[in-house]
Amino acid sequence: MNEKSLRTLEFPKVITALSAHTSFSASHDLAMDLSPHTQHAAVLRAQAATTESRRILELRPEISTAGARDVRPSVARAEVGGIVEPLDLLVIAATLSAARAMRRIILKLREVGHDLPEVSAMALRLHEVPEVEDRIRSSISERGDVLDSASPALGRIRSETRTAHDRLLQYLRSILNSGTYAQAIQEPIITMREGRYVIPVKSDFRARLPGLVHDTSGSGATLFVEPLGSVDAGNRWRELQGREAEEVERVLLELAGQVADVGPAIRETVSALASIDFSLAKARYANALRAIAPEIVAPSDLPRNEPAIRLPQARHPLLRGRVVPTTVELGGPFRVLVVTGPNTGGKTVALKTVGLLVLMAQSGLHVPALPGARLPVLRHVYADIGDEQSIEQSLSTFSSHISNIVGMLKEVGPDSLVLLDELGAGTDPEEGSALARAIIDFLLDRGCMAVGTTHYTELKSYAHTTPGVRNASVEFDEETLSPTYRLMIGLPGRSNALSIAGRLGMPEEVIARAQERVRPESRELNDLLQQIQDERDAASARRALADQEREETRKLMERARRELQEAERRRSHAADEGRREAEAELEEFRKELANLRRELQRAPAQQGTTEVVQATENRLREITRRSPGPRHIPKDAPHEITPGDTVLVLGLGSSGKVLSVQDGTAEVQLGRLKSRVSLRDVQFQAEPSGQPEPTGRSRYNLESSLSTPSMELDLRGKRAEEVSRELDRYIDDAYLSGMPLVRIIHGKGTGALRQV
Repeated sequence: MNEKSLRTLEFPKVITALSAHTSFSASHDLAMDLSPHTQHAAVLRAQAATTESRRILELRPEISTAGARDVRPSVARAEVGGIVEPLDLLVIAATLSAARAMRRIILKLREVGHDLPEVSAMALRLHEVPEVEDRIRSSISERGDVLDSASPALGRIRSETRTAHDRLLQYLRSILNSGTYAQAIQEPIITMREGRYVIPVKSDFRARLPGLVHDTSGSGATLFVEPLGSVDAGNRWRELQGREAEEVERVLLELAGQVADVGPAIRETVSALASIDFSLAKARYANALRAIAPEIVAPSDLPRNEPAIRLPQARHPLLRGRVVPTTVELGGPFRVLVVTGPNTGGKTVALKTVGLLVLMAQSGLHVPALPGARLPVLRHVYADIGDEQSIEQSLSTFSSHISNIVGMLKEVGPDSLVLLDELGAGTDPEEGSALARAIIDFLLDRGCMAVGTTHYTELKSYAHTTPGVRNASVEFDEETLSPTYRLMIGLPGRSNALSIAGRLGMPEEVIARAQERVRPESRELNDLLQQIQDERDAASARRALADQEREETRKLMERARRELQEAERRRSHAADEGRREAEAELEEFRKELANLRRELQRAPAQQGTTEVVQATENRLREITRRSPGPRHIPKDAPHEITPGDTVLVLGLGSSGKVLSVQDGTAEVQLGRLKSRVSLRDVQFQAEPSGQPEPTGRSRYNLESSLSTPSMELDLRGKRAEEVSRELDRYIDDAYLSGMPLVRIIHGKGTGALRQV
């Protein structure tokens, strides 16, 4: 990539913003060294790592590399036999601990089914060396002191040192507390000079306290004396201190040796941890920008009519506050975009937004745009964008721009994007316009994509008539005399000079004379552009209204769906309640039948039996009155039931053949049984269901099952055909009702009942 173009498009500022999200120096260095990839596979991997890291932050928002540092310099020192300071050893242990925690979190997420191939590959490079980590923590305190437990010799030496120190101080305190030396002592304190404990003595009484003078006060009135009696004790204490320092050094060298033994693993761990933290930084930066993962394409793989650059509602990542998004499509049928419009209208921002988002995407960063964004992988991005927004440019500025463009034209190709601000400005308008058209022709011939801004009217017509070139403009609000910063693709910018001058107070006479001198074709073009813009605004308003109505319709449909689900839930609950109540009533009925059987067996006379039967019938009628009817929703349109039809008896859950229909009831053959049921309790079936009949009585419909005759049937005086029909129906109904016994009363006539 062209370094000058990267600076022109402010890519280093994006890198600085990204680096603020890193956690330690190694990942910060990776961020600051970031540059756009030019290989399609590398861009895809970098984008995937960012996407995976955003997923990790969503699943484990607390994840971090807290405590990690770039310990590679300390490892290098250990590898050449140097001593690693205690605090540096603690940092190594903390880094190994952070790496171990990071590895376990990421691999655990992978184990539970999250697809994290790129970040998982980084995590697998994190080495766990608990023996080194534990050895450091057991030898160094949190304050950076080597612990007594670091080695047996060190513990023993320190114990002896403390004993020698206590004896030395005890002797010196005895001198201070002795009345013998009270007159000679300047101040009753024990202090230290040149590493030796001393007592301040008045210079006039020097002879009173024999010893070694180690220092004198500034006035000469005080001498700092080490009493002779403490010299041997002091020497012993200093000797033990020296042995302690030697043992501490030996311990540190031993720890450094253990670090050196796993030096390659630690270096790779730091490198992998930096890569993971850098990837998480990209994810945090993307979240801060509300960015999305763009589709990454190779321009050569796209159909000719498909744009390689598609940026819906793109935002410049460095702008703060209210940012007007820009929608841009480039490539495919239109490879060059010519943007016109007023100064400070947003042309340059649109230009930089396109270039910067291409660079961000190729660096593995998500881009601030709406879903559906598409960006290509390019080898070169060139930008010639001046900081000055005035159309009055000096010759030196023109020469500088031309020099930049000349360098670009030598290298551009199909894998290039060229961004040119104020193309052809700074010279004679006629020559500048001709030069601008020639440059665009050259870029078209080379097959590259380009975006250029201009003020030249001639370029509007050129873009309209030249294949592969498209007009665009930044919108201007004539009411407020300010730009809206909206980029209008397909519509060239209008000249607003006269209208602006009029609104700013220019005399009408001057405006009128100026309008007379404007060429008729220019006026017609402006009027046509105004008409087109009005029509586009109206269409946009209609689309917005349609979108709003669609959204309201969607919300209503969603509300209706939820209400329907709730109604279905309530209906199902009510059906369940009704079924439970019916089954409870049926169970009660069974108990009463059992009681009836026992009472009938005990009944001594006909009169008692009749009373029991009558009481039971009354109870059955009461249960029938309270029992809920069948709960069902017919699936088909009503069908007239006729003899020969196959029907489903809803109360029984069984299918049978209709034998006859009369008085709102149907006689149905159910296997070997016949039953007469209400037409309301049957459902027509085009074909036999083929389903096995349920055997449990709990599914019987109570109203159907309980519409039974009395406990006896009187057939006296009836003909044989009547007896046959009534007896069959009575026995079927009694059986289906679960009656334990019935009484058949017949006469002593012709013996017709025996024949039945």
